[in-house]
Amino acid sequence: MKFVPLLTATSLALAALPASAQTAAIDSSALREEAKGVFEAIPANLSAIKQTDEDPQGVALTREKIELGKVLFFDPRMSRSGLISCQTCHNVGLGGVDGLPTSVGHGWQKGPRNAPTMLNAIFNAAQFWDGRAPDLAEQAKGPVQASVEMSNTPDELVKTINSMPEYVTAFQNAFPGENDPVNFDNFAAAIEQFEATLITPNSPFDRFLAGDDAAMDEAQKRGLQAFMETGCTACHYGINLGGQDYYPFGLVAKPGAEVLPVGDTGRFEVTKTVDDEYVFRAAPLRNVALTAPYFHSGVVWDLKEAVQIMSSSQLGTELNPQQVDDIVAFLGAVTGEQPQIVHPILPVRTDATPLPAPM
Repeated sequence: MKFVPLLTATSLALAALPASAQTAAIDSSALREEAKGVFEAIPANLSAIKQTDEDPQGVALTREKIELGKVLFFDPRMSRSGLISCQTCHNVGLGGVDGLPTSVGHGWQKGPRNAPTMLNAIFNAAQFWDGRAPDLAEQAKGPVQASVEMSNTPDELVKTINSMPEYVTAFQNAFPGENDPVNFDNFAAAIEQFEATLITPNSPFDRFLAGDDAAMDEAQKRGLQAFMETGCTACHYGINLGGQDYYPFGLVAKPGAEVLPVGDTGRFEVTKTVDDEYVFRAAPLRNVALTAPYFHSGVVWDLKEAVQIMSSSQLGTELNPQQVDDIVAFLGAVTGEQPQIVHPILPVRTDATPLPAPM
């Protein structure tokens, strides 16, 4: 479902109101009902993924796959250098990002785009800023093979895994009945299952949606109201407050070249369709207060500035200072409980394990 920007006389009038006129007490019940028509709460846990109308049961999550995926996620030997793991760029303790404008990969190269968070990524309609991966399993294959990231190959990765008996046993247990379970597809499927557990429920916003009026303070409620009334929900809706569709960056007015580098044409690089030039997946906003810097270019460090840029470039309106502060307060309320992950003990290398390549 798409939501149309609410650039109506009501929202424009709201933007024009003095701050004092926007601080009246919020009707929490009415606000909640409106919000429930746009957003969903993060569930406490998942038991299956990839449910569709044709397959409502989806793919069951299993303990064996999840545990294997966790070990693979933290193992830097999946990279050519033996230094870079999934955790390197998607740090579970940093909101699922690396806190850099763009990530540093093999040979100390800098990637072209800011690393998106993997927390709650299971709820996105597609992965990467340009949506080129339909799911997390396909996404997991990308960085492994990218020369600017892990710079490995599927064959070399499988060789590395097969060189360690603990891994071979773990793959056999996670994928029972397969003649040759150690393969690139199963590597990716296991990581997907682990990442499906990296969700952040029970945020103040989720508790508010569930009926707790006291879960958000008045500024956060005003921010939620402004977020909906000024049209932010045209792109940022659903369970992840985004991540569901693609939009031009600069729908109304293009930001400067620093924020929107001219060399990165976004989804056009996937579809080769002119209409997709400078089109990107709407960023999911769950835990956004933890994931600076912002945008695919990773050049904006302040969430308040990011809100102002979005207001002018996407909505064609200038929010007043009170609205900006309130929306930032609301975005702080979508930070959920962070996953508590114990770093696994990794399988021990053998004489057959490929040696790391120089960076």
